[in-house]
Amino acid sequence: MSKTGPATGSWRGTLGSSEFPVEADRYHLYASLFCPFAGRVLLTRELKGLHKFLPVDIVRPFPKGTEGWRFPADNDEYPGATVDRLFHSTFLNEIYRKDTPSYNGPFSVPLLWDKKTNKIVNNESEDIMRMLNTAFDDFLLPPGNNTKKTVNFYPPALHSSIDAINAWLVPELNTGVYKAGFAPTQEAYGPACEIVFSALQHASDTLSDHKGPYMLGSQLTELDLKLYSTLIRFDTIYVQHFKLNLGTIRHDYPVLNRYLKHLYWKVEGFRQVTDFMHIKENYSKCHKDLNPKAITPLGPRPNIEPWTEEDEKWRKSL
Repeated sequence: MSKTGPATGSWRGTLGSSEFPVEADRYHLYASLFCPFAGRVLLTRELKGLHKFLPVDIVRPFPKGTEGWRFPADNDEYPGATVDRLFHSTFLNEIYRKDTPSYNGPFSVPLLWDKKTNKIVNNESEDIMRMLNTAFDDFLLPPGNNTKKTVNFYPPALHSSIDAINAWLVPELNTGVYKAGFAPTQEAYGPACEIVFSALQHASDTLSDHKGPYMLGSQLTELDLKLYSTLIRFDTIYVQHFKLNLGTIRHDYPVLNRYLKHLYWKVEGFRQVTDFMHIKENYSKCHKDLNPKAITPLGPRPNIEPWTEEDEKWRKSL
């Protein structure tokens, strides 16, 4: 990774490099609870137990005007959103401009910030989740005292398998929902929608082939963080907002539905970084071309189905 910076809007600095050595209390994360790409970074931070090494501040899910994402005036203004504890900024763009005053956007999350040099390290979610996977391991307790140190979402033995699935999961599903949702014409929307549902079936078949509970069987990997971040938003907002209504996870994809429920209800960390109000209000209130009256849907009810006795029997059989 190299730092490309404001010319492209993509900062690609590397934790552990000479420019950004890994140190305690040096870095700060800016994120959101609505964005699936920020979500997978928050999942990595949560599952690795990096809270004391990497503080995080959360932008509001709306409004998003010409100035971009906004911080609340105080921590009670919008549940789950936080003030900018470093600079007390009103907008996220102020953070970007502390690195490069002339930068005019986009102003995206996640954003990894270096408090020592007052520079952006990285704002690419896949880079950040890969770095957080191992960067702070030396600060965690030895494996006998802290199992999170041994958690590895991109283990060397599974690189080829993970890379092969990433090759279709990311373009066809993670970003595929956006290609369908923001399709400019009927002709563009139709094929994009079909690709998403083909990818859902591909994910379901992959889970079945590996016999769960995770994408590659017994090992939780970055694939699960990426897939969860899309699936948890699917019935909740993508079905109606992005017109992805050829089926729902809960009614048409039983393998994916149980997989999703298992992660949400039974794997600590997933539920903790999932906020349905942030998700629904962001999409419904920020995309005026898709939803001009900014009305947020009530459903689905429930946001995710409960864990059942039958589900528990399945989990114990693995």
